[in-house]
Amino acid sequence: MTIHGLQKMTLLDFPGRVACTVFLGGCDLRCPFCHNFELIDGSAPALMDDTELLAFLEKRRGLLDGVAFTGGEPCLRRDLPELMRKIRDLGFAVKLDTNGCHPDLLAELLKQGLVDYVAMDIKNSPAKYAQTVGLQDNPAFSLDAIRQSIALLIGGETDYEFRTTVVEPLHEAADFYEIGALIRGAKRYFLQCFTDRDSVPYEGFSAPSKAAMLAYADIMRDFVRDVQIRGMDGV
Repeated sequence: MTIHGLQKMTLLDFPGRVACTVFLGGCDLRCPFCHNFELIDGSAPALMDDTELLAFLEKRRGLLDGVAFTGGEPCLRRDLPELMRKIRDLGFAVKLDTNGCHPDLLAELLKQGLVDYVAMDIKNSPAKYAQTVGLQDNPAFSLDAIRQSIALLIGGETDYEFRTTVVEPLHEAADFYEIGALIRGAKRYFLQCFTDRDSVPYEGFSAPSKAAMLAYADIMRDFVRDVQIRGMDGV
C-alpha cells in the first residue's frame, strides 16, 4: 500500500492516545475547502509503503500507542483491513477518519474489531450535501451510503464521533437542525472551525464567528448528547 504522508507524533488526532497519523491518497469527494486537496486524486508522491510504515511503528513501540488513518479517504483502500490487523498485532490502537461513503468496508472493520475509534465527517445538511462535497453536478451522488455508515456507528459498540467542519458561506443555522435529525441519538459531535490554508483549493471561504459557532452547538444539543467545538479560541 502506498502512503502519502506521515505525522510522526500527535496528541490531537486520536483522543486519549499518543499517536502518529497516516495520510492515504485518493478521495471520492471534492470538498472545495479541503485542507488535503493534494491527496484527493492520489497523484501526490508516495512517502513510503506499508512495509516501511510497519518498520517505523516497530521502532516506536513504547513511544506511541495509536495510529490514525486519514486522507483522502482511507476506505478506498481495500487492503486496509490487512494493514490495520498487522498494526494491531504490534500493540497499537487504530483510529479511522472517514467520509462515510464506504459502509461495506466500515462494517467489515467494525465486525472484525480492527478499529478502536472512528471519526466520521458530516459535511452538511442533506439538501446541501452534494454542493458542499463538490459533487453538485454528479446526478449519481446519493446519501444512502452516508446514512448507512451513520447507522453502523450509532448502532455499534466501537467508540466514535461525528464532526462537521463549519465554513462560511456553506453553513447556516437551518443546516444544523437537519444535521441533528440526520445523526439524532449519536453520542458525540464536534463542530470544527474552518481555518484557511495555502492548500485549500478555492477562495471565498472563511471561519464562522464565535457567536455563530456557539449558536450551532446549542442547536445540536437537542439531538446529540455530547456536543463540543474545536479550533476556536476561547470556546
